[in-house]
Amino acid sequence: MKHKLTYKSSGVDISGANKLIDKAKPLIKKTFDKNVLGGIGGFAGAYKLGNRYSDPVLVSCTDGVGTKLKLAFMMNRHHTVGIDLVAMCVNDLISQGARPLFFLDYLAIGKLSSRVLFEVIRGIADGCRESKCALIGGETAELPGFYQKGEYDLAGFTVGVVERKKIIDGRRIKAGDQIIGLSSSGLHSNGYSLARKVLFERCRFKTTKHIKALGTTVGKELLKPTKIYTRLIMRLIAKYDIKGIAHITGGGLIENIPRIIPKGLQATIKREWDIPPIFSLIQEKGTIDDKEMLRTFNMGIGMTLIVTQEHVEKVRKSIARSGEKSFLIGEIVKAERGYATAKIKIEGV
Repeated sequence: MKHKLTYKSSGVDISGANKLIDKAKPLIKKTFDKNVLGGIGGFAGAYKLGNRYSDPVLVSCTDGVGTKLKLAFMMNRHHTVGIDLVAMCVNDLISQGARPLFFLDYLAIGKLSSRVLFEVIRGIADGCRESKCALIGGETAELPGFYQKGEYDLAGFTVGVVERKKIIDGRRIKAGDQIIGLSSSGLHSNGYSLARKVLFERCRFKTTKHIKALGTTVGKELLKPTKIYTRLIMRLIAKYDIKGIAHITGGGLIENIPRIIPKGLQATIKREWDIPPIFSLIQEKGTIDDKEMLRTFNMGIGMTLIVTQEHVEKVRKSIARSGEKSFLIGEIVKAERGYATAKIKIEGV
């Protein structure tokens, strides 16, 4: 007689997934605010916008963590990539002046591992609390035969709100405005395919390899979570006239700053900031030229703000009081011939 087949015997453990959600509920509830309607486990999450806005515009973003997940698999450490997932979404959102409201996640895995998934969810919840964003829903998909053993993928989605008249889109940027760079915590979540190729394939480093210049191991350096700038940016835009914000992700300074610069203008960038040693290590070991580094990695600048000359010092002092580092990295000028489409000129590149 043939054995009776079940969903569990084919690789999907519904009961295990339900137990995991029950375990994670206290973490998720800590992200809630008074505007979250309902509990956990419904078919959809509900969030009340309230009446604090006169002409509200909803802003949404979605993103993932990319091949940084490979580091999590290699080191069997899964908490920080949950923080990364939130950071990559909310940092895009706040670049338009929007305040994050709520977040949803999608996690797909070959075979359910309660420990791994709990650590990921714990990281997502920590990221949501840091960004003052409610984690109101998500999906855990167990896909046997689709992912290799021990591997998974992550995607995140967030919604925020901003008054229409306060949307930050760069349209008011003018020649003479200054560019402030906010320090990153490392690679954040971009450029990992190149970083892994250099450090693990070419150099054959182990994740446990201690590098004196880094002050830590290669693995720990690469797994540093992406910095979340929500609280700082919200304070700054409430107090100062921030004309433009660029989140420095894939494409680096070269491709992200031009996204917010009006036609006929360009950014001139001087490389006068502290470049973290991880970038120098990758460049040296990989024999990578400056332009390739600048269009692949953030090079130590996770966010850029464009402000008027008169506000530069006040904004930088406010940033310093918050415990963050900032650098005056350039200014906006009229576009030179040959740079009209590129919109950016970096010293020495």
